[in-house]
Amino acid sequence: MEKITRTKVVDLLTREDYGTLVNVKGWVRTRRGSKQIHFIALNDGSTINNVQIVVELTYFDEEILKLITTGACLSVNGLLTKSTGSGQNVEVQASEIEILGTCDSAY
Repeated sequence: MEKITRTKVVDLLTREDYGTLVNVKGWVRTRRGSKQIHFIALNDGSTINNVQIVVELTYFDEEILKLITTGACLSVNGLLTKSTGSGQNVEVQASEIEILGTCDSAY
């Protein structure tokens, strides 16, 4: 994983320098998606709000993605983009995902 200085979620949510490569670390709050794309809500505790991570499944190993469950700890590198969804200003288009810790789905 490329070394990029970590940005806290609280700071990331107000940035407008779209197209910048960022690193965010935190815990998975939710994950949803379809066959081609998943959306991960990531939170690092710096704010009550989450940042949305957009994961295009064609770029990531399916076995690795199965480990990303609620409570898992991730480090994500990706491009900061303006969100097209309502209720959020920015999102991160994931280019690299490192799983720092898993969480049993029974929790």
